[in-house]
Amino acid sequence: MAFRDFKLFDTHLHIIDSRFPLVPNNGYLPDEFTCEGYLDRMRGYNLAGGAIVSGSFQAFDQTYLVDALKRLGPAFVGVTQLPATVSDGEVIDLNSAGVRAVRFNLKRGGSEDVRHLDSLARRVHELVGWHAELYVDSRELAGLYDTLVALPAVSIDHLGLSREGFGTLLKLVERGVRVKATGFGRVDFDVRTALQDLCAANSDALMFGTDLPSTRAPRPYEDGDFDLVVETLGSEKARKVFHENAIAFYSPPSLAKPS
Repeated sequence: MAFRDFKLFDTHLHIIDSRFPLVPNNGYLPDEFTCEGYLDRMRGYNLAGGAIVSGSFQAFDQTYLVDALKRLGPAFVGVTQLPATVSDGEVIDLNSAGVRAVRFNLKRGGSEDVRHLDSLARRVHELVGWHAELYVDSRELAGLYDTLVALPAVSIDHLGLSREGFGTLLKLVERGVRVKATGFGRVDFDVRTALQDLCAANSDALMFGTDLPSTRAPRPYEDGDFDLVVETLGSEKARKVFHENAIAFYSPPSLAKPS
């Protein structure tokens, strides 16, 4: 196990706190997974921060996220879901709280409709420098290709999920789109080959995440997923995937320069 040998900025984790609103998604509600539970699970890792991602079951609630960011501290950022009607003031306030991206969940729902992707992604980037994150199956990427390559900053969750459409994902990566090396138990292809191909297409693109607590994943996160990255890419490239690429992309508040 190589946990202590590499700093990790965990680009994909969920905090599920029953003190805050949860919305059933197709009848599904997740088990609780608090900040304390997450930190306990990550004991033994050289954890340098992470991105708390809003799930379909959290819809447009921001209260859980702001609370979690306060609890986990300025090395962590938020990835939230927003309606197109959100005010500039709310976006600015969320940025001050540590939010760094807006998420479109095409796979599960719970977020704004994809028809607002272009306008909302451009708006939050212009306002506060956020990027857009998509939970989307690669089979849908061809229809979104022109929109995505024209946006200022984009990332795709869980290696795109499907073998079908992976070629389009590679083309997007060549054009600067980032990809999360997360959810290895969700995909229908060989993860090692995908990591190699994506890293070859753009060495700055891949960013690792645990996907904890792996809600609805056929196979949840295992510590061996971390080791697989090192074994596949080697130490030098793994350092970029575990930490450097994500820090450059997410700009956590802990790195903010004093005014």
